[in-house]
This record gives sequence, C-alpha cells and structure tokens, in this order.
Amino acid sequence: MTTTIARNSHVGLGWADIMRMGLVQASIGAIVMLATSLLNRVMVVEYALPAALPAGLVAWHYAVQLSRPMWGHGSDKGRKRTPWIIGGMGMLALGGIVAVNATILLPVSPVTGTLLAILAFSMIGAGVGAAGTSMLAMLASGVIPERRAAAAAITWIMMVGGIVVAAATAGSLIDPFSEQRLAIVSGGVALSAFCLACVAIAGIEKRLVPPPHPGSDAPTGSFGEALREIMTDATARRFTIFVFVSMLAYAMQDLILEPFAGLVFEMTPGESTKLSGLQHGGVMAGMIVAGIGGSAFAGRRPADLRWWILAGCGGSALALAGLAIAATTGGDWPIKANVAVLGFANGLFAVSAIGAMMGLAGAGQQSKEGVRMGVWGASQAIAFGLGGLTGAMGVDIARGLLASDGAAFQLIFAGEAGLFILAALLGVRVTMRTADPLMVAAPA
Repeated sequence: MTTTIARNSHVGLGWADIMRMGLVQASIGAIVMLATSLLNRVMVVEYALPAALPAGLVAWHYAVQLSRPMWGHGSDKGRKRTPWIIGGMGMLALGGIVAVNATILLPVSPVTGTLLAILAFSMIGAGVGAAGTSMLAMLASGVIPERRAAAAAITWIMMVGGIVVAAATAGSLIDPFSEQRLAIVSGGVALSAFCLACVAIAGIEKRLVPPPHPGSDAPTGSFGEALREIMTDATARRFTIFVFVSMLAYAMQDLILEPFAGLVFEMTPGESTKLSGLQHGGVMAGMIVAGIGGSAFAGRRPADLRWWILAGCGGSALALAGLAIAATTGGDWPIKANVAVLGFANGLFAVSAIGAMMGLAGAGQQSKEGVRMGVWGASQAIAFGLGGLTGAMGVDIARGLLASDGAAFQLIFAGEAGLFILAALLGVRVTMRTADPLMVAAPA
C-alpha cells in the first residue's frame, strides 16, 4: 500500500514544474538586483552619496530576512504555499519600486529619502523571505529525492540567469541616465518579474500531492512550538550551524576578490571584472556538475549529499589556500585558474547544501518544510550579511596593522579556508536521514 501511494503521489513536480519554479527564483533575483546593484551604483556614482548608505540598506534587507521562519510557519499553517509566494513577490516588487523613488528623493530631501529607503528595503527583505521560503518549502515537499540536487541546481542557476538578464536589460535601457529613465526601467523590471512569477507558479500546487507524513493531519502548533521542536532536533540544529559557518565563508570573498586582484596583481578594473566573471562562470559549472551528479548517482536510494558538500567545502578551502599563497607570490601565480577552481568548488558546495536542505526540510513526525526552510534561510541571510562585511572590514584592519596588502589578504583568505574546513567537518556530521516513506518507494 505504501509503495502504491508513494508512486501515485510522486508524479507531483516534474522537470517542467521545477523549471517554472526556477522562473520564480529568476524573478526574485531580477528585483533584488535592482536594489543591491543598480541603485547602489546610482547612489554612490550619480548622486555622490556615501557608500555606507547603500551598504547599510543591503545589510538591513538581510536582517529583515530573520523573519523567514515566521513566513515559513505561516505557509505551513495555511497548508498552501502559492498565496505566500504571490504575496511575497508583490511585496518585493512594490519594495523595489519604492526603493527607486526613495533613491531619487535622497539628493532633494535626505532625511525623507533615507526613511523611505529603509521602508523599501524592509519590504524587499520581507518579500524575499515570504516568496523564497515558501517556494523552497514547496520544492522540498514535492520533489523526489533523486531529483533534489538537480532541482536545487536548476532553480539557483535560473536565479543567477534572472540577475544577468535584468542587469543587461536595465543597463542597455537606462543610458543616457535620467531619473525618469531610472523610474521607468526599474518599474518595468519589477512589474515584469512579478507577472512572470505569478504566471510561472499558477496551478502547480493544485497538482501536487504532498508526501505522506505521520500525523500530518494534526493541527499545526504555534510558531514558538514549531521553532522549539526544530531546534531540539539534533540534526536540524547541526545543519543550522553548518549553514551559517559555510555561508559565512562563502560570502567573505565577495567584496575583496576584485580589490585583491587590483592591489596585489595590479589588474585594471576591466581585468578584475573579467576575473569576477570567471569566478561566477566556475560557480555555474560547479552547480551543474553537482546537480547532475547528485541526481545521477542517487538511483533508487535517498541522495546523501554529504560527500558532495565535503568535496565543495574542501575544494573551496584548497582554492582559498592557493589565493593566500598568491597574496605573497604575486604575478607568477596562476590567478585565473585559481579563481576558476574556487568558483567551481563554491558551486559544488552551494547546490549540494541546498539539496541537502530540501531533503532535511520534511524530516520529522509532521511536515514543517516552511518553518525549517525559514530557519535555515535566516541563518544563511545572517551569514551573507556578516560575511561580506567581515571580509571587507578584516582586510581594512589587517592592511592597517600589517602595513602590507599581500599579508592582509593572505590572513583573510587563510581564515576563510579555515571556515570552509570547519564547515566540511560540520557537514559530514549531519545525518542525512529521511523519514518520508516516499523517499524509499519512489520510482527512479
């Protein structure tokens, strides 16, 4: 009987459905790009505002994402994810439009513009939390174990694709720059992304038969009860710590790689930008390999992604150790190859971690995918916010104390490598258990 139920219910999310949900991720990435990239540049360059202002607003939008567990619990309690996804996308799109208006207002009325920008970035953080957490919870409950690594790769690659397409579109339409063009182009991107997400997600949940969980018909408890249950689960608690440490290491190099290339290797802005592009190309290649490999080798058994996580974290640590050596050797080091390997290992780790997150999300007596994904999403958001800040501040402090650019970067890269080694050890300790009978009986 269990096998029959499992087979019937797991026609749920096919590849077309996964691709459509990837379009939701692409839409999220497109709108977030407006706030974290385009408006950042406009504030600093066109309006000559302090760089600390957009940096603080971006950090604030990560802080707001601490609300992810609450959004996830709401979608768990309502038993439907789609309204939370559409509502979150609406809040995100509106926040993006308000952020543009706040940016235009800043030179004229700094106080009012700043307050409006804080409101806008609060909406952006909340929208990402509501839409992103609920969408990942739907994926976690509807994708068979054999497809989870591939599903994670597809959705994250499509998110990167959404960022690239939105950046290219906005970049080509916004010149020559004017405030009117900024408002029209940004509003068009936000509204287009919202409509695309609504069309992409429509009807998917109606066809989805969730995996059977013991006690799944029991009433959902309060948010506090759900959170306590998760944090008393040793596996969930260890995984939360792993997500924080690994994502902290992952984010620390974001803001220092290009300055490193310029200060130590004397690269021009164009050359360092190409180096960053090489890293992101490596990330996408690693994601593809982890997505294909994590699914291809799963067979009929649950996909235990610990070894892919170990490979990604270990490879990232080795690549960072190489950059630490490069910081003192300079031009003789094969910096391009080193950065490409770093990106590839980062991509392996990222998709494997997300696939494992999806696999663990439904563990337990009652399905709580939403609040589990929310807890891990909040941990990831804190790590991203702290990682970039820690890396940049660490280099600044080390340069002041050591009076040597190379030694300063060497210290920070070595610290990152150490964090990845710690993350690898934490990841291997996490038991990738599966309580879902469907995971055992589903067809390949």
